[in-house]
Amino acid sequence: MIVDFEAASTRTIEDMTPAHINPIQWQQALGLARQISARVFRDGGLASDAVAAVGLKAGKDVTWDKAVELIASELSRTRTASRKAAA
Repeated sequence: MIVDFEAASTRTIEDMTPAHINPIQWQQALGLARQISARVFRDGGLASDAVAAVGLKAGKDVTWDKAVELIASELSRTRTASRKAAA
C-alpha cells in the first residue's frame, strides 16, 4: 500500500497534530518553539530570525504561526533522529 506524503502528513481537525509525529512530542516541540519565537520577538527580531535560530532557512514573508510550526517540526525531527541513533 502506497500512501501519498501529503495524505500521511495531514492534520486532524481535533488536535492539529501532524499524523507522522507522536502527539505528546508535538505538543512539547510546540511549547519550545513558542519559547524560542517569544525570545526572538521580545528582542525585536522577525519570524524569519526565529526560524534561522534553529538552523532553518525561511523567507522574509514567513508569519509567526508558520515559524512556530517550522521550528516545532525541526525539533520533532531532530529528537526522533537522536532517539533512533541512541537505540
